[in-house]
Amino acid sequence: MEKVAVRGRPREFDVEEALAAALRVFWTKGYEGASLSDLTEAMGITRPSLYAAFGNKEALFKQALDLYEREKLAYARSALEAPTARGVARRMLDGTIENITSECRGCLGVIASVSCSNPDSPIGQEMRDRTQHVRTALVERLQKAIDDGDFTIPVEAEAMTRYLLAVMQGIAVQAGAGASRDELQEVAEATLAIWPGR
Repeated sequence: MEKVAVRGRPREFDVEEALAAALRVFWTKGYEGASLSDLTEAMGITRPSLYAAFGNKEALFKQALDLYEREKLAYARSALEAPTARGVARRMLDGTIENITSECRGCLGVIASVSCSNPDSPIGQEMRDRTQHVRTALVERLQKAIDDGDFTIPVEAEAMTRYLLAVMQGIAVQAGAGASRDELQEVAEATLAIWPGR
């Protein structure tokens, strides 16, 4: 655990714990909805400590996104290694549901994107870049499934990726609106029932 000694204060704080607290705030309120007061209160530090350890709010958000991807999106890496296209879809859907029904409801990416009102903001671009990275990896994996004869009808990898991501985003929005885990699982099962592949 990395400890940071803040200049002028004898107290130290755990950077990872503070970052995890910031992640919970961003996850709950989105980027624009999270004030510096919200963040420092949740993190248990002062504004000067926040700036000294993490930089500005934008830099803190990017570090929180890194933590989110490491801890909450590990299922995406596992999904890409599934032996079949249906397995990829199953792991992505189950991982999404597990993630968004855990500590905070909803998907950080969806929350941040929806709450970021300025499409030209660096945060909006950051979210688009990160989403594109996941999308590209999924397209490549589903193209491999097509090449391997994994689908029962002719499909395009790009279209199947957009479809899967749209279902995942819809599940996240429904979770944020209060849908139960069982209700979300029904959406996943319905999606898999009509999935045109092994």
